[in-house]
Amino acid sequence: MESMSRTKLAVVRSVLAGFVIVVLVVGSLTGVKMLQFKAMGDAAAQQVMPPEPVNAIEVRREQWQSRDSAVGSVVAVQGAVVSAEADGVVRKIAFEAGSIVKAGDELVRIDDEIERAQLRSAQAQSEWAHVTLKRAQGLIGSRAISRAEVDQAEASAKQADAQVDNIQATIDKKVVRAPFTGKLGIRRISVGQFLNKGAPIVSLQSLDPVYVEFSLPQQRLGDLTQGLAVAVTADSYPDAHFQGTITAVDPDVDPATRNVRVQATLGNADNRLRPGMFVSVDVLLAQTRDVLVIPSTAVMHGAQGDSIFVIEEGEADAQGKKALVVRQQTVRLGARRGDFVIAEEGANAGDQIVSTGVFKLRPGTPVVIDNTLAPEFTFAPRPDNT
Repeated sequence: MESMSRTKLAVVRSVLAGFVIVVLVVGSLTGVKMLQFKAMGDAAAQQVMPPEPVNAIEVRREQWQSRDSAVGSVVAVQGAVVSAEADGVVRKIAFEAGSIVKAGDELVRIDDEIERAQLRSAQAQSEWAHVTLKRAQGLIGSRAISRAEVDQAEASAKQADAQVDNIQATIDKKVVRAPFTGKLGIRRISVGQFLNKGAPIVSLQSLDPVYVEFSLPQQRLGDLTQGLAVAVTADSYPDAHFQGTITAVDPDVDPATRNVRVQATLGNADNRLRPGMFVSVDVLLAQTRDVLVIPSTAVMHGAQGDSIFVIEEGEADAQGKKALVVRQQTVRLGARRGDFVIAEEGANAGDQIVSTGVFKLRPGTPVVIDNTLAPEFTFAPRPDNT
């Protein structure tokens, strides 16, 4: 019995010794890891994030000329589809498609042989009527004929003359002439073709000057006067700006849209603007005001409103150096023009602000200004792919 007790006691002592050893090993490892984690935390606390490179621009003051923008259409001052005034077969086409013609130039000649034969007959009848009238007037003095017969001779002579004029007018209509100076389009007829009265022949448009018609809200009526300058651009000529002036404003307002129709006149010596063309119109109003402008890309839009990031000096470090950091500033925006927008509130002239990439910043982010690849901001941008 005493021998078994001693054996059990030895086993217990061995187990306890093993447990103590395990506890000591685990405690040592835990202590080492704690020291490692503390060292890593201390290093992270002392670590300084590298500054974020940003593009920067200065908030600047501009004289902003008020303007109203609209879309409009080019309209010819004079434009028509030249058509036939009389029936007949086309004998001659005297124009080239796309050419410039002057008022009165012959365009088309229609067969008039029958009318000319009728004219010769009518002229002969007119001559005979005048001979008869002259003879009757010579006999009235001798009372060989009555006054009624002389009056009848005069009436016959006038009727004969009228018939000559009528046939001559029909012959004149057989020659189609340009009603005004302009540019011809594509011809719609051929030699030998029979034309009915009113059949289209060719489009004729007067292209210098041209009208641009557009609409503005009725609230702008007080600003609209004849003579105001307008700037017109067209997608067909992205680098061109056409200048003109307002020449007419409709006296009534459209009851459906509450818009007023406006007409501007533009010079078009090179004939680049064509009737029916879609254009963008800026009406340059007389008022100007002093405003602060910032790039549109400098604005961060959020649920709490619009804001910008102002670049300023942060707190000094141990060496006394002050790094640049950003401060988020709420702004109220106004009108836009090109790449810029008016900052009505929240910005100051001369402030350095981040101009692009504001989505990656947070208040207090250290930054370094690098404008090497900064975009160029303009009031009239012309992207390469337009």
